[in-house]
Amino acid sequence: MDAAAAGQLTPESVAADDTPPAPRTRRSLSAHGWATVFGVVAVVCLAALTGWLGFRAHQSQQAQSQRSQFLQVARQGALNLTTIDWQHADADVRRILDGATGEFYNDFARRSGPFIEVLQQAKASTVGTVTEAGLESQSADSAQALVEVSVQTSNAGETEPVPRLWRMRITVTRIGDHVKVSDVGFVP
Repeated sequence: MDAAAAGQLTPESVAADDTPPAPRTRRSLSAHGWATVFGVVAVVCLAALTGWLGFRAHQSQQAQSQRSQFLQVARQGALNLTTIDWQHADADVRRILDGATGEFYNDFARRSGPFIEVLQQAKASTVGTVTEAGLESQSADSAQALVEVSVQTSNAGETEPVPRLWRMRITVTRIGDHVKVSDVGFVP
């Protein structure tokens, strides 16, 4: 058995261990390597930008959809309030209440009986047409709209319908999956 195999140091083995390792040469990237790195970085940046722009476009579309829904409910609420016929006042009042919520619902429900009586006694009918509408303000689950309505009113004592122009400030509120009218005020 030789000394190196037995774990003993010999002058040859000591000399072999003392030699410093050969210096590592640093390889620089070739033009092809740099092009690959640049390409990967560019693809990652473009993917991130595309994802961000897609997210922002989705948010914008959702906000526009919500604005449209709020405005449509306000317009329909104005039509419901201004299109009433004494011959089917109960159904017209039910339609108003179906689209209402909160304190407005409670007030209108409480006053609906006397309102129907007055309509039927006067044999009054109104037909509303929305002429202008726009949102004044909006939050995550409610909005306030200004709605202008042209209303033709007729009753038993008049031969010609009387035109009127009404402006209403209508607040709409999201309740679960539905948006309903929660407040109505007339604007002079």
